[in-house]
Amino acid sequence: MNDSSTLNWLVDQVMKALEKKVEDRESKPHMIAEAATSYEMLAQSHSGELPSDHSIDEVLPHNIPEPRWAEGMEELLASTPARIGVWRTGTRPLTSTMLALRNAHAAAIDAVFSEVSPDLLQEMNLFTVETHYGDMETFLRRPDKGRRINDEGVALMREKCVHRPQVQIVVADGLSANAIESNIRDVYPSLMNALEVYGLSCGTPFFVRGGRVGCMDHIGEILHPEVLVLLIGERPGLVSSESMSAYMCYRPHAGTVESDRTVISNIHRGGTPPIEAGAHMGTVLYKMLEQQTSGIKLIM
Repeated sequence: MNDSSTLNWLVDQVMKALEKKVEDRESKPHMIAEAATSYEMLAQSHSGELPSDHSIDEVLPHNIPEPRWAEGMEELLASTPARIGVWRTGTRPLTSTMLALRNAHAAAIDAVFSEVSPDLLQEMNLFTVETHYGDMETFLRRPDKGRRINDEGVALMREKCVHRPQVQIVVADGLSANAIESNIRDVYPSLMNALEVYGLSCGTPFFVRGGRVGCMDHIGEILHPEVLVLLIGERPGLVSSESMSAYMCYRPHAGTVESDRTVISNIHRGGTPPIEAGAHMGTVLYKMLEQQTSGIKLIM
């Protein structure tokens, strides 16, 4: 279970304790102590696992009690992870709902301002180049700075990378380092397996720090791959801070328009499964090479 679910479970336990306090004021010291103990146990735990006697249903926000159209509400809730149908206290959301929302917002901020672990990059055998992003404030205010690799990075790419590869794989932090940390170990091997199945050769993969989607065009001008796939962290939302996208393009170059890119988005454990996404990328790249195009002109 992830940290968000753990916190939601904790909030639920605290709320239950407060509800019992209202019912039986004499139990107040016992209930508050029980809630505090639960918090301490979770704070000291690094496993992120919920106690075995608690199901996933218990960590979800409280929904509307006795809705007029119960079946419709159930169908709507099953169709989206968005925060809909949550109940209220007076004119305000439930405390548990608000705490869960603040937790998700904090996770989104952390995803933007955190960095991909050097240990992970070493594990995946990815060397690092940087764009002209400078610092995080500039990166957020000036997207154009993340679209071109700096001079040192260009020299490193020319030195280490295979030129004119059939498939070039690039990983970039984008707007969520957390997305790379959470998915790359599953996506990357799956993609490599798919390329092997289709008989496609791969160039030298590497990592771009401070990268935006447009950096694939600059990389295309330097390495001249037939097709390039950019695995990049998506802008985090309040449902997931771990969502990654794969942007693929046939012979990317300066002036490539967005309609020439093919994208697989929402790659995370609650969306498009990472292993499935990696396998599908192999199919898409194969068709790009076969049809010598990408984006809206590509026939899948």
